[in-house]
Amino acid sequence: MSIVSIFLVCLVALEHLYFLFLEMFLWTKPKGIKTFGLKSKAFAEETKVLASNQGLYNGFLAAGLIFSLVNNDTKTILFFLGCITVAGIFGAITTKKISLFYIQSIPSVLAISSILI
Repeated sequence: MSIVSIFLVCLVALEHLYFLFLEMFLWTKPKGIKTFGLKSKAFAEETKVLASNQGLYNGFLAAGLIFSLVNNDTKTILFFLGCITVAGIFGAITTKKISLFYIQSIPSVLAISSILI
């Protein structure tokens, strides 16, 4: 795998570790409320368990990418990147926030492309 591919996969993994941090630890803080466009602090408090669970899943995606990189397992890297791409598309469609596609799917698609080229 090229240096560019490794860099892009690491970038996607770091992005998902950041999502984990936002969703698990900052969901009810001003940064989390602003980032996710939550309607109120009360709503954030009511949904923090769901957000924490969601953050954990983002952590698993990052862990899968890192584990696959360490083991030089390109097929598994492509699997996780594919999952991330689909999640970004689904999130953009269901929330009607195209920014999710750009933030989550585009980096993953770039990483996939760099591996396959």
